[in-house]
Amino acid sequence: MTTASSRDLTASLVRGAITSPFKRAGRSGAVLPADRLVAADVCAPPGALASYREICGFPDSGALPLTYPHVLGFPLAMRLMTGRNFPLPVVGLVHTWIDITRHRALHPSDRMELTVYADGLTPHRRGTEVTVVTQVRSDGEPVWESRSGYLSRHAPATATAPAAVAAPPVTKLPAVAEWRLPGDLGRRYGAASGDRNPIHLHPLTARLFGFPRAIAHGMWTVARCLAEAGEPGRIRYVRADFKAPVLLPATVTYAADGAGTAFQLRSGGRVHLAGTTTYDSAVPER
Repeated sequence: MTTASSRDLTASLVRGAITSPFKRAGRSGAVLPADRLVAADVCAPPGALASYREICGFPDSGALPLTYPHVLGFPLAMRLMTGRNFPLPVVGLVHTWIDITRHRALHPSDRMELTVYADGLTPHRRGTEVTVVTQVRSDGEPVWESRSGYLSRHAPATATAPAAVAAPPVTKLPAVAEWRLPGDLGRRYGAASGDRNPIHLHPLTARLFGFPRAIAHGMWTVARCLAEAGEPGRIRYVRADFKAPVLLPATVTYAADGAGTAFQLRSGGRVHLAGTTTYDSAVPER
């Protein structure tokens, strides 16, 4: 096991930029590292947490936002994915989905142990997808877990790739709110979260990766939707699928069903994010 802190994040980003050109996604026989990276005695930094709450719209007191442990675990995830034995190049990885399970509320004063590891490579019609798991324990008990899918795009092997099928249509949910997102949203969220991926920071750096403008962080879209849903402390489980990037600046619509168990972020007829939530003690089986 290895211990890491948020101070490693910048070094991981630099290492990823250097090593990515030497890794080839989709090579046969690729094996994930067995490493479990651990950070012990972690707590939420008050200043960074306050900035995160503000940029995402969460209340400025009470339990940690449901999505915040993902931020705390991000330096470990980056260290894992930029490691020499990680088979996919981190540059160009696309966050495709996330599910989060919270077993009990976490508070800013809680001391946490974070563990991050990779759990499986899956053939995808657009390349290879890796699942990265983040687990949080407090007082020796599991309290929070997330699973994230990251896609490395490449021409898949015909023998292993699933057949391409048309995605089912997404049911349009009733509009609840409209948000105008400024062009500097990526820089502001990056400062609060530590995720300074160049595709989010500036049009010039985003163009280097094929985007006409900077795009909003997927995790900001999830967090902002959960904050808008109200009573975020009651949410026990969320699943979110990232459908299309949000180019900044933008005007987007937050939509939700009457029961508060499904939500979307869209602009015009395009759905950027689709998610579901569970509020009671029943957590969906994986």
